[in-house]
Amino acid sequence: MNQKLSTFDIIGLGFMSFAFFLGAGNLIFPPLAGSLAGENTLLAILGFLVTAVGLPLLTLIAVAKAGGGLTVMAKYLPGKIATLFALIIFVIIGPSFATPRTALVAFEIGIRPFIMNETSMHLAIFSVLFFTIVAGLSISTGKLLDMIGKVITPLLIVLLIILATAVVLHPLADIGAASAGYVDTPFITGILEGYNTMDTLGALVFGMLIINVIKSKGITSRAVQYKYLIISGLMTAVGLTFVYASLFYLGATSHSVAININNGGEIISLYVQALFGISGQYLLSLVVGLACLTTAVGLVSALSDFLVELKPNWNRKFLVILNCILCAFVTNVGLSQLIQLSIPVLYTVYPVAIALVALTYAKDKLANKPLSYSFVLGTSLVFGLLDGIKVTGINIDILSFIPLFDENMEWFLPSILALLISIFMFKNKTKNSS
Repeated sequence: MNQKLSTFDIIGLGFMSFAFFLGAGNLIFPPLAGSLAGENTLLAILGFLVTAVGLPLLTLIAVAKAGGGLTVMAKYLPGKIATLFALIIFVIIGPSFATPRTALVAFEIGIRPFIMNETSMHLAIFSVLFFTIVAGLSISTGKLLDMIGKVITPLLIVLLIILATAVVLHPLADIGAASAGYVDTPFITGILEGYNTMDTLGALVFGMLIINVIKSKGITSRAVQYKYLIISGLMTAVGLTFVYASLFYLGATSHSVAININNGGEIISLYVQALFGISGQYLLSLVVGLACLTTAVGLVSALSDFLVELKPNWNRKFLVILNCILCAFVTNVGLSQLIQLSIPVLYTVYPVAIALVALTYAKDKLANKPLSYSFVLGTSLVFGLLDGIKVTGINIDILSFIPLFDENMEWFLPSILALLISIFMFKNKTKNSS
């Protein structure tokens, strides 16, 4: 059997992976971060790229190294805990936050500017239409590469290049002054802002989806599957870096048109209208609509595949439709409220996801894998909870002696220490599967 994809299929696979990652958060958070970072934009971008590009790429490679998705990566945890952990990640990245956010951003930026006398019914109708299209595209995994990778994403990339070129060649203002956390700690603040893209969590769930798409093209060799997964990951990283750098620069030069605006979606909308007029709004609507649609398809497909993996007798088509109904319902909560609800959850879960990726890379050095996984992930969860509690506004300054407390990264050093203890001190070997 042929174990090689054509060049066209490889490019389509990379485009499809890029489209899965390029969604709502990728478009609305960089402009706001750039606006706040101002003269410190370069350091802020570098920090942002750590968690919004570097970690997702490392996570995709970790999926390849582990030989499977979340449940395989967490297999050294007790069985039910590993499944629960994977399910929590899928729910967060699925119907609870990330997937409804795609519809909300598509509506806020792509539809709302054209509506007169808006009511809640407009969003309700849009959410139903949006997730009807998502369900249609998600029903068959085998069609994802052909439809998204070879048709929708090339159009999206052309539109993004047009927008980025115009921003770089014709900025609306000089780069402004830094503000908020970007004054003193732009790099660290950029790292934390990268959490909001949810791309590291996305990589944990998209990895197996991409592999399933590769399988649907007749590639049965695991080594070849993961080779193509890594290639698609590298293409995705290049594309995301280009988009983020462009949108950061857009935000940094936006203060002449976006005054006292605290919403990245509004910043990009005002900027594009100033550059292109009403035709620019149509361009932006198409870019945002396509980006959010492809990400929603990826998320819905990934969750449905995961549930079928857990319960093979479940009907995938039914799960896709049910997922889309739930997402349409949650969409009507509203964008600002959804973002506020998601931030404490992300600050809690992200350290655990990062620790899981680190454990995957360090697995061969761990003599006692079950104990090491429980210890490291438990440590990252405890200190991640402190971050999650703090960003809700609850005062826990009594714990300010913890290193990096003020930077909301108190999980970092304890997690590294836990990993080192696991490598060098947990020498009591037990019989583990490799």
